[in-house]
Amino acid sequence: MKTYENLTTYNPGEIEGKWYSYWENQGYFHEEVDTNKEPFSIVLPPPNVTGMLHMGHALDNTLQDILIRFKRMQGYNVLWMPGTDHAGIATQIKVEEMLAKEEGKSRYDLGREKFVERVWEWKKEYGDTIVKQIRSLGASCDWSRERFTLDEGYYHAVREVFVKLYEKGLIYRGERIINWCPRCATALSDVEVEHEDEHGHLWHIKYPVKGEDNRFVVVATTRPETMFGDVAVAVNPDDDRYKDLIGKTLILPFVNREIPVIADDYVDASFGTGCVKITPAHDPNDFEMGQRHNLESIVVMNNDATMNEGAGKFNGMTREEARKQVVAELKELGLLEKIDDHDHAVGHCSRCNTIIEPMVSKQWFVDMKPLAEPALKVVKDHEVEFVPERFTKTYVNWLENIRDWTISRQLWWGHRIPAWYCDECGETIVSRDDITECPHCHGHVTQDPDVLDTWFSSGLWPFATMGWPEQTPELKQWYPTSVLVTGYDIIFFWVARMIFMALEFEHEIPFKHVFIHGLVRDSQGRKMSKSLGNGINPLEVIDQYGADALRFTLVTGNTPGNDMRFYMERVEANRNFANKIWNASKFVLMNLTNYDESFVPTADDLTLADQWIVQKYNETVQSVTSNLDKFELGEAASSVYDFIWNTYCDWYIELAKPRLYNDGNERDRRTVQYLLVTILRHMLELLHPFMPFVTEHIWQHLPHEGDSIVVAKWPEALKFDNLESAARQMEVMMDAIKGIRNMRAEMNVPLGKKAEVIVAPTDEALAQTVADHSDYFVTLAWAEKVTILGADDPKPENATVTVVNGMEVYLLLKDLIDGEKERERIAKEKIQMEKEISRLEGKLSNQGFLAKAPEAVVAKEKEKLEEYKQKQQALLEREAFLETL
Repeated sequence: MKTYENLTTYNPGEIEGKWYSYWENQGYFHEEVDTNKEPFSIVLPPPNVTGMLHMGHALDNTLQDILIRFKRMQGYNVLWMPGTDHAGIATQIKVEEMLAKEEGKSRYDLGREKFVERVWEWKKEYGDTIVKQIRSLGASCDWSRERFTLDEGYYHAVREVFVKLYEKGLIYRGERIINWCPRCATALSDVEVEHEDEHGHLWHIKYPVKGEDNRFVVVATTRPETMFGDVAVAVNPDDDRYKDLIGKTLILPFVNREIPVIADDYVDASFGTGCVKITPAHDPNDFEMGQRHNLESIVVMNNDATMNEGAGKFNGMTREEARKQVVAELKELGLLEKIDDHDHAVGHCSRCNTIIEPMVSKQWFVDMKPLAEPALKVVKDHEVEFVPERFTKTYVNWLENIRDWTISRQLWWGHRIPAWYCDECGETIVSRDDITECPHCHGHVTQDPDVLDTWFSSGLWPFATMGWPEQTPELKQWYPTSVLVTGYDIIFFWVARMIFMALEFEHEIPFKHVFIHGLVRDSQGRKMSKSLGNGINPLEVIDQYGADALRFTLVTGNTPGNDMRFYMERVEANRNFANKIWNASKFVLMNLTNYDESFVPTADDLTLADQWIVQKYNETVQSVTSNLDKFELGEAASSVYDFIWNTYCDWYIELAKPRLYNDGNERDRRTVQYLLVTILRHMLELLHPFMPFVTEHIWQHLPHEGDSIVVAKWPEALKFDNLESAARQMEVMMDAIKGIRNMRAEMNVPLGKKAEVIVAPTDEALAQTVADHSDYFVTLAWAEKVTILGADDPKPENATVTVVNGMEVYLLLKDLIDGEKERERIAKEKIQMEKEISRLEGKLSNQGFLAKAPEAVVAKEKEKLEEYKQKQQALLEREAFLETL
């Protein structure tokens, strides 16, 4: 007979690195295209090369890895495509900061070419850090196919997309209002702007009416410093107060420029004074109005958000300084009517938190309306489904109100815009390949200095990573991908863009499901942030408790789409769960003497407990599988946890012990060995997607087929007949055992002290079950002997009773407890209880306390009083019961 090596002490740090290296070396994460198998694919949301692993990554990657490991074990042809994003702004800022700190230089000191070389060097040195950290979580990505959004193949895909969109007229260059970040010195798209409510003011400024002495139009504005760019004042055409002003001219203070009063339905007559200053170069709504009325756009700020020469004597001041000075001088001139407090949303750069400046600028744009329509249709038609479904609304609302997308960025790191301008004839040439002269006049050309928005390139991720525009075997097999796992915070940043890009270039959806998860918050429900100092580093958690415990904590606290709170106590509890499995496995391995791997029991070999454990195991397989298929990963994890901890460890192992130690019945011993091993092995396989390391380690010690749990077959139900009826009977027995345990605890019966148990079943079948399995009461409820009462037998006196479904269970307590000692204990507790009741009654009758204490405090004290009274009553009942013994 084969002997099985037992486990040592559970140490996650020792086993996790060992098994990850083994999996990678064996190539388990890589699969070749196999058209005979059903494909399942996920693309990893590419983390920034600037990144460090945080709890959001840990959650996102854990959820994906669970799905990938599950489908791999189910026999699908699996691809989990990993990679990283060059992250234009974020990476460039990082390298610029490093240059300034270490060398005292700016990017301009190096020049574009040398600076980009330095960013590549930085990327090689630091950029792969997050990939190494993702590995420490156990992520089973196909690292042999790892991609980068600036690698050569990706570069060709991005160029192809830009040129095709340009040729269709969907990319254009023009002067439009954009979001400008003065600190990053680049344009931003709408989704890169975060709006925060801020306390501000509404300044009411008087604009003189030309030719009418002492007549003014009062405009209310939150930004007086932009008034130098005013080109009109607008009123609502139906506002009777100002109808006579429409068509008249006002004098713009400070610059004395004449500006017209115009009528536009956009103006809200009830807001402020009903008169709105129109500054098309510095407000998106004003820009639209300026377009409707053919008004000029006058930019009055520089790119660093200081005032330019158009601001006259305020030239060179910051926005904030200019605002103070303008307000002060308007006051002196008698042109400031009043100032109101006014809270409003202010846009900030999502990268550096600087207040953005809406500014008219010449940029490259994508015409979004034609791209948005098909992207809306596939979601409304359920070709792409959001999980949970409610996030469909977020997606639809954004696309229905889409504005043209600003895709040019004034950066040096990224995909450079493939457009050249002829210095001779002024022609713009957009080309897939670099050009050295104008194809029209052979004149000298200069390439556009800007790069593309990072989201432009990452929007191609699902198909560009698989080799597009080439129609590769990978693209044919694994595209569209099966599911995208991502947070709700980038639905419009990334999800929408992947969908409309995929429909435009692959004429197919990029994924069938979008599985949305929430944020990981701290234990108080706050967002983790540097400013609060409440961030938890997943790597430190892994070092202390292991990746398995962290993963299981993240998934069991998770329901699709909802934020979760992170408690370190739960990580510790899940480390204990892994330890529980380890110790249970040690027990099983210790009892495999003379284990026969060829032995399979028949249905006749199974006891009631065996039939019950098999039925519960089968139910768990079904529950875990169906919940994983529905993306209810937290529910699936809870199912396998409950089965392992409660059903297998706490009940079945205890019931199995007498049979393992009984050498008199070899077949029964082999049966229980078979079930202990088989169910433990399959439990580990069910748990493997959630806790990959500890399950692999134990699985390798158990009797098994194959080289690794990673590629083991997903568990199926064990085929035995008539399990359900036996399981129901067993559960009645278990309820009775739990009832006995509770009665013993309530009566303070010392552990190990045996008692007579008397059972009164309601039907003969149950009476027979109890008679056949009375040893369960002996093993698990410390029964000295079990007596079964007939229907007409008198019920015992001087016993405590519990009623469970189908029977009454009595516990004879005489001789079990020391009556004198118990009376002494009760007497002491009664004195303590009376003191507490007296104290609380005094407090609650004190009118001063009732008047001053908060309502919640009074309620809490009343609750305590009621609790103490109930305890007092229980002590009195216990005292009376002791007199009957």
